[in-house]
Amino acid sequence: MKIGVVLFMLQACTVQVPAAKHEQPFTYADLAAANKLPYDAAPQIYKIDDNCFVSLENYRDCNYGEDFYNDTRKGIRSALGRAKVGNYQGRIVNADTTGKNIVIPSASPPRFACSDRGCGMGLLYSTDSGRRFSGITYNQHSFNPFEDSKRYAVTVTSDAYYVEERHQRYTLTEKVPLVEGYSYGQGPFPGGRKIEYGVAPPEGLRSPSGEDRITCNASVRPTNPDAPLN
Repeated sequence: MKIGVVLFMLQACTVQVPAAKHEQPFTYADLAAANKLPYDAAPQIYKIDDNCFVSLENYRDCNYGEDFYNDTRKGIRSALGRAKVGNYQGRIVNADTTGKNIVIPSASPPRFACSDRGCGMGLLYSTDSGRRFSGITYNQHSFNPFEDSKRYAVTVTSDAYYVEERHQRYTLTEKVPLVEGYSYGQGPFPGGRKIEYGVAPPEGLRSPSGEDRITCNASVRPTNPDAPLN
C-alpha cells in the first residue's frame, strides 16, 4: 500500500450502464462533462455528527451522483465531485473531536474501465473543518476499485488518518499525518512528522453519529433517470 499525491478526479474513462430499449446509453464521461445533473432523487446522507454530513444529491442511482460535505452549524458546503464518495464500500470513522480533520474516501463505480495500470483510488482530506479539501491516493493500481474498497477501513483522529487494508491472512496499516495548512506534495511534513507503516489506529474510536459506512438506499430513485445530460 503506497500513498500517492494526485489532482483528485476520477479518470474520465467510459463505463456504459445498460439502457432499456430506445433509451440513450448512459456513460460516466457524459455525467462528468455535464454542466448540471438533472436528476430529482431526494438526498441521502452519511452522518458524522448532528451538524456534519456528506450528502449524495442529484443522482441517477447510488453510483452516479454529486457528493457534498455539509456543516450546518458553520455554514459550510463543499463539493466533493461526482460518482466518487458513494462508491466507497469500506469502513470510515471520522473521530477527530476538534472537528478540524475530515477524511472522505472514494472509489470508482462498478464496471469502471481502468487502464492497463489500473485505476487510482483516492480520498479527500480537510484540516480546516471541511472548508477546503485536497486529494491523495490510498491505492494507485486497482483493477476493480468498487470491490477492492470493501477491504479498507479509514480512521481519522486529531493528528492523522489511518488506512487499514485487510487481506485474508494479514492487514496492512499506515498512519498519515494531518497538519493544518499543509497539503501533501508541498515538501516534508512540518515538525519532522512522517508516514508510519504498520501502525494501527487506537481502539474503540467511533464517529459521533455511530455511522461507519457510507450507505445508499438503492430503492430511492429519481423520477427522471433518463433525463438528458448537457
